[in-house]
Amino acid sequence: QVHLTESGGGSVQAGGSLRLSCKASGYIVRAGCMAWFRQAPGKEREGVATVGRLSGTFYVDSVKGRFTISQDNAKRTLSLEMNSLKPEDTGMYYCAARIPTYPCNVGLPFDYWGQGTQVTVSS
Repeated sequence: QVHLTESGGGSVQAGGSLRLSCKASGYIVRAGCMAWFRQAPGKEREGVATVGRLSGTFYVDSVKGRFTISQDNAKRTLSLEMNSLKPEDTGMYYCAARIPTYPCNVGLPFDYWGQGTQVTVSS
């Protein structure tokens, strides 16, 4: 089975930065689309960013210019660099993998999910 494990979450002050990592273990060679989702208390889960070989990258409007999604295939990791963090960025962040390479967007089903890492941004 494929296992995804997030790390790097924590508590920071507004304006600070965090780098989240998602380590993939097991068989994930056919996953052509990777994504980060987040869920704030009392709100629905939303897609934050995706990266795909054919579709490029996607960012939700609220994080454009502040977040960067990237992959390190050698380390089998997916990262999310988060800068200029705001209190509204607070939530549980999940990485996810979708087997088809295309299409690649957060509105589609994802096949594998991590258990999440908490990000808390204080004022």
